[in-house]
Amino acid sequence: MDKVTGQGAFTGRGTTRPLDWRRKMSDHIAYALLVYTALQIFVTIGALKAPGTSLLPYLALIILVCAIIPACRRFERRWNRLDDIQASDPAMAPHYRRDRLTLWVLAICLPLALTAVFKGLALLFT
Repeated sequence: MDKVTGQGAFTGRGTTRPLDWRRKMSDHIAYALLVYTALQIFVTIGALKAPGTSLLPYLALIILVCAIIPACRRFERRWNRLDDIQASDPAMAPHYRRDRLTLWVLAICLPLALTAVFKGLALLFT
């Protein structure tokens, strides 16, 4: 178990894999996008099925797609700029944890918050 990240550094074949913050962040970005997309689909579909809906849920969907892509690209660019030495430096752990937390907060909260705002606006204007 890696003391810095709390995650194991072993692969399934019994060999060790060196620490690589770039790969770890890339994996989190991929999983966060999957969670984000699933939440977006289910939250937006729920909003669209509500009685008296308007075009606001569609607008929310467009805004959310436009918001998450640049955010994920920013995270990816930041971590891919690291050279091999920096990518395996345990001193990068606090930065990794901060970015990972920010990424997951965005992926989970953004669809819920923005859809709630648009549902509230729909209630005001109907």
